[in-house]
Amino acid sequence: MADVFLLNIAGADRPGLTNAITGILAEHEVRVLDIGQAVIHDHLTLGILIELPHRNDLADLLLKFHMSERDLDIKIRVTPVETDEYEAWVGKQGQERTILTILGRDIQASVFKKLTGLLLEQGLNIEKISRLSGRISLVSPTPSPRSCIELSILGTPKDRSALKQQILSISQVEQVDLALQSDDMFRRNRRLVVFDMDSTLIRCEVIDELARLAGVYEEVAQITERAMRGELDFKASFTKRLALLEGLELTKVEEFTKQLPLMDGAERLISTLKRLGFKTAICSGGFTPMGRRLQEILGIDYVFANELESRDGKLTGRPSGDIVDGQKKASLMARLADDLSLDLRQVIAIGDGANDLPMIEKAGLGIAFRAKPIVKASAKQALSILGLDAVLYLIGIRDRDLKTENTG
Repeated sequence: MADVFLLNIAGADRPGLTNAITGILAEHEVRVLDIGQAVIHDHLTLGILIELPHRNDLADLLLKFHMSERDLDIKIRVTPVETDEYEAWVGKQGQERTILTILGRDIQASVFKKLTGLLLEQGLNIEKISRLSGRISLVSPTPSPRSCIELSILGTPKDRSALKQQILSISQVEQVDLALQSDDMFRRNRRLVVFDMDSTLIRCEVIDELARLAGVYEEVAQITERAMRGELDFKASFTKRLALLEGLELTKVEEFTKQLPLMDGAERLISTLKRLGFKTAICSGGFTPMGRRLQEILGIDYVFANELESRDGKLTGRPSGDIVDGQKKASLMARLADDLSLDLRQVIAIGDGANDLPMIEKAGLGIAFRAKPIVKASAKQALSILGLDAVLYLIGIRDRDLKTENTG
């Protein structure tokens, strides 16, 4: 085997620097085994793992590097790599890979200290760190800053359950969202996003607001809260709440439907998903008129929700057809994925209540959004701090991607 060397190049970033270094390597017929580059605040760090076919070329190569250090104002470190060390590195390519996403308004160093310590305890290694959010101005700060850092992690955790619990604990203490997902081909090929509606796509619980119009808000809201926490059976609670709406005029329902308060980030998320070719669906324990309204203003592809029965211009207080509960949501999602010839691992499910857990657990990426504690603790991922469009970070979309697309 020819000699293997690791080159570490560091210095002020400038056009042509990488070209100059690789030009020297090309003169000696060097084979590039791996290469990686990062630029932070106009400072470049470049790593190149090379195979030098002719050992006699080493002295000339080092001399040219020395001259480049002076001409380009950079530092080049050349480290020989033993054959067994190189082969051990090659052997790691089959290891499990995971993406850990950190999201928040501000991310403090204490977050990284705790996370890196946890990963070390779990026998995991950070392979790459990337910033997905835009740069932060200190002179003209934005009213609602957003930060997102993505860590690419290599290895199998010693205790997955303990890892999840400790990540949840760090998230709560540090006031950041932490999402852990497998870095596999399905993560890069999501194609369907299924949303809950109430308190997910819109900033209210529809049945509570209809109850307000009917003058029975307190009674209905108490039942809703217990149902969302998983303390009550959804079908029974739904039937009981709906009965309290008997006699509510349809004109009031229609007027409310025209003024649905969208969740912050909902329009940006769905418009971006549509541009990327995703299909979107609502699977809701709420009501069809509101789902249809969101379909109209957001461009949602599919809507599944409960029908409101009426007679003589007023609600009867009875359900019409099958009630869409948690299990129904999961089965509708699975059926839709099958109709679209998708693996469930290509599906994202987003919701906030206990009745969303079945579909959140079945989906390849299940997200509890601003969810009740029992849902947040049970879901694969949880988002609570940023808007709904923070989901874009979990599929690897950078802020700069959207800015480039919008100006193009």
